[in-house]
Amino acid sequence: MKIAYTGREIGRNGVNDLTLEEFKAWLMTFDEDKDGRISSEELRQAVRLTGGGHFTTFKAWRGLKSADANHDGYLDFDEIENLVEFADKVLLLKVVGR
Repeated sequence: MKIAYTGREIGRNGVNDLTLEEFKAWLMTFDEDKDGRISSEELRQAVRLTGGGHFTTFKAWRGLKSADANHDGYLDFDEIENLVEFADKVLLLKVVGR
């Protein structure tokens, strides 16, 4: 039985497989200003927390640029789906059951 995430500790506590909804909910925990969108800085915090290593600012910028469908500089809840490949390669999280 899969245990759902319990907060930001994903990736550090061995929970690396998430459903799309769990991934979205996890990423939204980084929405510090509670505007319903993820900024490059907020995505950088997620990259850093999952052990993103060097170049976290660049990785976050590339992830945001690749997933930002409306080019407004933010990721809304629906655009987070565009980050699945980014999650696999950069965050080392596997989004399952899509």
